[in-house]
Amino acid sequence: MREMMSYWHANEDQQRVLDGFSENTISNFYLPYGVAPNFSINGKTYVVPMVIEESSVVAAASAAAKFWMARGGFHAKVLSTVKIGQVHFNWSGEAYKLHEVFAQLKKTLVEDVSHITANMIKRGGGILDIELLDFTDLEPNYFQLKVSFETCDSMGANFINSVLEEFGRTLKRFVSKHPSFMGQEKELTVIMAILSNYTPECVVRSWVECPVSDLGNFPNEMDAATFAQKFAQAIRIAHIDPFRATTHNKGIFNGIDAVVLATGNDFRAIEAGGHTYAARDGQYRSLSHCSLEKGIFKFWLDIPLAIGTVGGLTKLHPIARRSLELLGSPNAEELMMIIATTVLAQNFAALRSLVTTGIQQGHMKMHLMNILNHLEASEKERLAAVKFFDTEAVSFTGVREFLEEFRGKKKRSLKRNIIAKK
Repeated sequence: MREMMSYWHANEDQQRVLDGFSENTISNFYLPYGVAPNFSINGKTYVVPMVIEESSVVAAASAAAKFWMARGGFHAKVLSTVKIGQVHFNWSGEAYKLHEVFAQLKKTLVEDVSHITANMIKRGGGILDIELLDFTDLEPNYFQLKVSFETCDSMGANFINSVLEEFGRTLKRFVSKHPSFMGQEKELTVIMAILSNYTPECVVRSWVECPVSDLGNFPNEMDAATFAQKFAQAIRIAHIDPFRATTHNKGIFNGIDAVVLATGNDFRAIEAGGHTYAARDGQYRSLSHCSLEKGIFKFWLDIPLAIGTVGGLTKLHPIARRSLELLGSPNAEELMMIIATTVLAQNFAALRSLVTTGIQQGHMKMHLMNILNHLEASEKERLAAVKFFDTEAVSFTGVREFLEEFRGKKKRSLKRNIIAKK
């Protein structure tokens, strides 16, 4: 328990805030907090905060950002910001009867949640639309209210769920009292009312482009044209093969999750929505794209990102608050563009390694310190290992053998010194 207590926050008030995020908390779990500089997005420069424990991710994103800064920087735009919620319910009447009174129902629904939506409407958001969907051909008696929302700079989960639960109560009351319904038609059962983490209309795009000739040269004497062809084919493979697409998109989420965590947003919700978006045509595919047309290399990504910069942990978590300050206190749309661009940079760096030197060379160099720490290397041993593996391939076995040999030489040297003194 003493070890767990050592990770408590020194400030008791701050620890109380952290404890309030979850239940049965006994300590804090630390992850590395790094920054990726050199990001030029729409002409504005950013230093991007990233929280991740995986080696090489921050370094790769930073290197790609620097690469593209010299080639016009990144471009980004928000395509849409609509979020979705649903009220799922069972009703045994004829569907046409619900449709006949739906205009009246819709008006009543909006009126009954005005006390919840008033502040959001003042900020420019609120309910955008309500649809009645009939799924009785797939599930007996099953209908749905599909509701579209604009939540401005907040992620809006609590707002959306509060509206939907009130909709459920209004729906039951409306059907039970409306004169168009008789007998069993007055009975309606709400199954559940909750937002959807699939947000295909809350999408941001980030892209880079330049003449192929401006890409420069790459390791192993690879010229720009060869690199561009291999890079584009690697993307096509990730669109064809779900096995490759899964690993490809995992790398994309290395970048997404790192910034989402740093800014206090919900990486699990964003991952769920992103993976669904990747399979929206029935097959799981790459989230990024590449084209080579008229000598121009273009690389881009569209990704749904339902995030916020107000409410939730974005203000309560002290580091999340500092992260947003580091980014210049962006609104939700600007943060969407920053995240998408960081992701694009990370994906470019990963693919550049894959089609040139291979992924392990750079990754294992960055992983060297983790291996040395695992093997409990001393500071002197770490320095010697870093120097040795500067020109050697890094592997767990190789590092272990190096340390065994290094320690053996040290022992033999110490033994000789003792004998000499005698």
